[in-house]
Amino acid sequence: MRARSPDLTSSFPMLRLLLAALLAAPVALAQPAVVPAVDDWHLQDAEADGVVGISLDRAYELLADRQPEEVVVAVLDSGVEITHPDLVPVLWVNEDEIPDNGVDDDGNGYMDDVHGWSFLGGPDGQNLEHDTLELARLVALCRAGTPDATYSDCEALEAELTEERQGYAQQAPQVAQILAQMRAADGYLRDTFGDAYDPDNPSALDVGDDAQAGQAQQFLAAVIAQAGPISVIEGYDTQIRERLEYSLNPDYDARDIIGDTYADLTERFYGNADVDGPDSNHGTGVAGLIGAARGNDIGIDGVAPVRIMAVRTVPGGDERDKDVANAIRYAVDNGAHILNMSFGKSYSPQKAVVDEAVRYAAEKGVLLVHASGNSSEDIDVEDNFPTAVMLDGTVSPLWLEVGASTKDQAELAAPFSNYGQTRVDVFAPGARVMSLARRGKTQTADGTSFASPIAAGVAALLMAYFPDLDAATVRQIVVDSAVRHPIEVPRPGDGESVSFETLSVTGGVVNAAAAVEMAMQRVEG
Repeated sequence: MRARSPDLTSSFPMLRLLLAALLAAPVALAQPAVVPAVDDWHLQDAEADGVVGISLDRAYELLADRQPEEVVVAVLDSGVEITHPDLVPVLWVNEDEIPDNGVDDDGNGYMDDVHGWSFLGGPDGQNLEHDTLELARLVALCRAGTPDATYSDCEALEAELTEERQGYAQQAPQVAQILAQMRAADGYLRDTFGDAYDPDNPSALDVGDDAQAGQAQQFLAAVIAQAGPISVIEGYDTQIRERLEYSLNPDYDARDIIGDTYADLTERFYGNADVDGPDSNHGTGVAGLIGAARGNDIGIDGVAPVRIMAVRTVPGGDERDKDVANAIRYAVDNGAHILNMSFGKSYSPQKAVVDEAVRYAAEKGVLLVHASGNSSEDIDVEDNFPTAVMLDGTVSPLWLEVGASTKDQAELAAPFSNYGQTRVDVFAPGARVMSLARRGKTQTADGTSFASPIAAGVAALLMAYFPDLDAATVRQIVVDSAVRHPIEVPRPGDGESVSFETLSVTGGVVNAAAAVEMAMQRVEG
């Protein structure tokens, strides 16, 4: 089994595909069109707008005579910025808990859990930010002479860790070179043109006959159009350095911050109420796609009228099975109807405890929506945990696995997306998708991390407007109503031309309007 980057921290998968081209000919790329300030393509309609979005406006037209009931969606992620103005109105509130009084008022075992809970914090208020990948933890066990019983081939694990570290070590100078070029070009345009230069839209600048400015403008515009602005490249640079220093470092261990007895997999009551944590950008983007207040000033609506429950589960590194299991149970026990899980990893040493939690969620009628991952791999073959398939071979009936699609039908399956004719249920928009970001801002990113919450939002839309439908029926409608695309597309990873229908169970992309129409037929007969 080959290690892969977890979905949560792979926020810029497209950049890897661009490195060679950008470095080979940084100023020879075509001048891109001006990118609009707000791009909600993922919500648009194929017929009306010419892109394979989810037809959200048409769905709401069909629902005009209905009133929604409250649906709670738990976001198991890096955290959620609960002060974001477009999330404040839609946050789940534990009405039985008095904020910040240091008392577990409702007796659920979690003190001051007003908007959710963090399993990555300590009782003294400290928060775990960085953690290792599961691969590094397994290597650490091998080096300590206590290899994991399931993953006991220590020689193979060491080889994989070496390969992973070498990969990032090779990328580091490449990304640094791109970043240096961007900063130099940006600095020249700022110094030369002052306020006339918009760093987010360099194409709009009239550089006249200044050849150096024209070259800088062309380079910046090309990188921004294909990978993102300087802040995105800086984020990728940081990601690489953090992988080498923390994630892929078997000697790094900061778990003592949390204060739990880590080996005790039955332990449930640890953590703290800081659901934002040190870096909630990823989770904030996920939450925004599901349920950002509609009609907000930013112009990017959430898919469904929901309440967002924040459950901080995933650090900068691989999530731990114990935390995932407890996060699922916390969300279920506190009233969540849907759980979005935009994370994944290659190894799951304590999979049994996660399986138990997944079964518990199914017993309680809670739908689990999971991102398929960003490794361009067939997860019918390569593992991407957690999975719907239990250790005993049974399959969770309330699990939805989601791949990422693009706005371009010619390349409908995003080149980074994992796929699988039996393990991936549907695709949803996940390439260059715009959502909320920390500090009240927006972000545009690639990843199945963003496809999953869009699919979760469609499921939540059905639950809100058709409350008599149970989770199993809602899941089936989302799957059955996905718009099929029997077309040839490049397969993620190798680019071979294949039928889009072979990349998932349905061969389709989720569609809110089609789902609503099908729900109406089910309800009204």
